[in-house]
Amino acid sequence: MGKNFTNILISKVKPRAKPYEIRDASLQGLILRVQPSGSMTYYYEYRRGKRLMIGPADALSPEQARNIARDVEHEYRKGEDPVEKRKRLQAGLYAQFLDDIYKPYLSANLRNGVNNSENVTETIASLKRGFREFDGLRLTDITPLLIEKWRQRRHSEGISTARINRQMNDLRACLNRAVKWGALESNPLDKVERTKVDTSAKVRFLSPDEEVRLRNALSVRQTYADHIKPAVLLSLNTGLRQGELLKLKWSDIDLDLKNLTVRGEGSKSGNTRHVPLNEEALMELKKWKDQPGVKSLTYVFADTDGQPFGNMRTSWEGVLHEAQISDFRWHDLRHDFASKLVMAGVDLNTVRELLGHSDYKMTLRYAHLAPKQKQDAVNRLSNGSRQSK
Repeated sequence: MGKNFTNILISKVKPRAKPYEIRDASLQGLILRVQPSGSMTYYYEYRRGKRLMIGPADALSPEQARNIARDVEHEYRKGEDPVEKRKRLQAGLYAQFLDDIYKPYLSANLRNGVNNSENVTETIASLKRGFREFDGLRLTDITPLLIEKWRQRRHSEGISTARINRQMNDLRACLNRAVKWGALESNPLDKVERTKVDTSAKVRFLSPDEEVRLRNALSVRQTYADHIKPAVLLSLNTGLRQGELLKLKWSDIDLDLKNLTVRGEGSKSGNTRHVPLNEEALMELKKWKDQPGVKSLTYVFADTDGQPFGNMRTSWEGVLHEAQISDFRWHDLRHDFASKLVMAGVDLNTVRELLGHSDYKMTLRYAHLAPKQKQDAVNRLSNGSRQSK
């Protein structure tokens, strides 16, 4: 009789002199095979005598294994033999996988912006250009050692650690999909540690003088239908990502309650959040909505056809040039929002909620900007118990 696979159960499984198998009670066909060496691997038996390896138990949780197994079952019910499909995928080249399988997936699922075509093209180009030594290799030829050699080469070329980590994150996401679809048994990046980066020292936000120049440049550029000023000022006052901003609909904004909603389907985390509007953000939205040149009754920032912008790169670069501001990305408007909140004494958990961070570690990059809170903390030592001794 099988048992419900849980992390606790897996941790208690002991090897024997010969290989043996345990079946999951909650999903028929899911099997954990235990080797005398102690290694454990998930398999899914989609019909009698036909099974597919899901992956190693030290890389997949029981629920992840179940999800993959359900996908395998779905493919089988559609008439696709999972074993034959995996053989075709594993025979494919890295570049072929990017073009034929991963690119269509990104086109349907990438959340960075409304018009994803440019973002998808850039992501695929980066995965090809950044990992050019993988050209001509099969997915199964990509090993942890090969990735480590790639990283060493990038460092020798003077590429920053932060950029290398971003490229590795893109590759990790790509290869995770390959694992889920059966093209790989496990992700080789699971055995490659990220290079640590001092993120606290790299938060970019506007100096008071830069903010003045930016606001002046926005005022100079603004015409009756120019979207860039309200878009930038809304970003400065809400911390929305550009992709969230571009997907924002008028129905997501309540001018009376001074609140906007970032829908889960348009956010990076996939979770809905509510962001209050301060007076400047509210005023800019009201003025923008009343502009005669606004063509869309659906999207807040849309082109003359009423469709949301794909990005605001050209307008944004023009504003930065006019303001004489360098080394400042649109995403840094979000950093500016968070940094100014922390420096004003807002606690990090509130900042995390406003930003929509699912991981508190992302918010901790701003912790060093609250020196007064740290000073108050250590002052308690001299004002409290130590003086009483």
